[in-house]
Amino acid sequence: CQLRCHPARGPFAKHRLVPPPGPPGAPGGGGDGGGKGAGGGRKLPTCAEHDLENYSMYCVSCRSPVCYQCLEEGKHGKHDVKALGAMWKQHKAQLSQALNGVSDKAKEAKEFLVQLKNLLQQIQENGLDYEACLVAQCDALVDALTRQKAKLLTKVTKEREHKLKVVWDQINHCTLKLRQSTGLMEYCLEVIKENDPSGFLQISDALIKRVQVSQEQWVKGALEPKVSAEFDLTLDSEPLLQSIHQLDFIQMKCRGSVTVPPVPLLQLEKCCTRNNSVTLAWRMPPLSHNPVEGYILELDDGDGGQFREVYVGKETLCTIDGLHFNSTYNARVKAFNSSGVGPYSKTVILQTSDVAWFTFDPSSAHRDIVLSNDNQTATCNSYDDRVVLGTAAFSKGVHYWELHVDRYDNHPDPAFGIARINVVKDMMLGKDDKAWAMYVDNNRSWFMHCNSHTNRTEGGVSKGATVGVLLDLNKHNLTFYINGQQQGPPAFENIEGVFMPALSLNRNVQVTLHTGLEVP
Repeated sequence: CQLRCHPARGPFAKHRLVPPPGPPGAPGGGGDGGGKGAGGGRKLPTCAEHDLENYSMYCVSCRSPVCYQCLEEGKHGKHDVKALGAMWKQHKAQLSQALNGVSDKAKEAKEFLVQLKNLLQQIQENGLDYEACLVAQCDALVDALTRQKAKLLTKVTKEREHKLKVVWDQINHCTLKLRQSTGLMEYCLEVIKENDPSGFLQISDALIKRVQVSQEQWVKGALEPKVSAEFDLTLDSEPLLQSIHQLDFIQMKCRGSVTVPPVPLLQLEKCCTRNNSVTLAWRMPPLSHNPVEGYILELDDGDGGQFREVYVGKETLCTIDGLHFNSTYNARVKAFNSSGVGPYSKTVILQTSDVAWFTFDPSSAHRDIVLSNDNQTATCNSYDDRVVLGTAAFSKGVHYWELHVDRYDNHPDPAFGIARINVVKDMMLGKDDKAWAMYVDNNRSWFMHCNSHTNRTEGGVSKGATVGVLLDLNKHNLTFYINGQQQGPPAFENIEGVFMPALSLNRNVQVTLHTGLEVP
């Protein structure tokens, strides 16, 4: 160490090196006058300039310990000096204080390292989340482009089929005319060969007229195609391509500025359908710092049409009722705040039920109606007819349900059918203009709407009978069955709108509803 740190050359050449002092009590250890203590104390350091003098004072000016003789004879005589022990304690206190500061900084550094490691994990997680968001957004663009491509291909197909039909119609028409003209020409050539003048003249006038008429049929343009082989369809994709090329992230202008919310994440495990209702759930990405004031949920028409807003609010769970059965809906959601509206989420596809499962609706039933068996069985407390509706509403598709007659006393006239939500509920179904029904006794049945009785048909009900109701909103008609036999032709035509299953009965009848059935 001496050779490396304190070589005997240059400014170190004149330094005097002495052996280091030993520990207290060791041989040669320092004591008063250089003697040994009781246990052999260590030798105290002596002054570098006065070998026989120990350090006893501290020169503040030179910042070094000095001996008594240095103060009397040396250069420290006029300097500010203090007691060696006092300065020793003072410097130890200063060093301890400085060490405390370093210790605090070391503690802060350890906490900062923990923060940096957490930041690494957050960056990793946020990167994965934002990658998922980016994939969802791009997938939504691809889905939209795919749907639009399908629509455009449908237009091209329709245009092609139209052109082909026009050309085939022309081919058939021209072939027929050509066949007629060819036949006429062949007949005229045979007549021209006739050598009997009188026989020829008897039919020549008629033939000339027929030939002239045939010639007139080939009017100008008859031998020209009505359509061209070219398709007058031009797809302007340049603006979309430019938008795709310009697609980029919206960067925050400065830390703390508010930008539009990011893409909401659809929680597919919570999205579901029940009958003609759909439930959707979503959430914002983790560690999203942009405030959200609300959400906009959009749904198409179940037939690939335009999206429409079905919910605007702060909730992240929404159920939409009253949709079409057996239909495929597309849904998407976006968030908004004071800076604007964020991008759409990925589109989720939801399929409503093929057949309807429903019960009687206690909330809209007349107060005299008595429901049991999980609202599937109905009777009444009154001798007057009272109306109860089903929980499902139909506006599209084909639907069938049955009602089993559990009790039938004293030949009442229960009525089965459909109604609008605002039907009158304190009289027989079908007496107002809001219901279409078949009422039936033990021998025959009638159709009724607006209190008009039509289509009397033999065949009634009794205990154990089954009445079926078939609502076909594709053909816009209503058909009734008793024990599997159709009661006449379709009861009502041109039925359009939103309808609910309906029933009217009095206390002499009890029926049980059966739903989710295949169409007969």
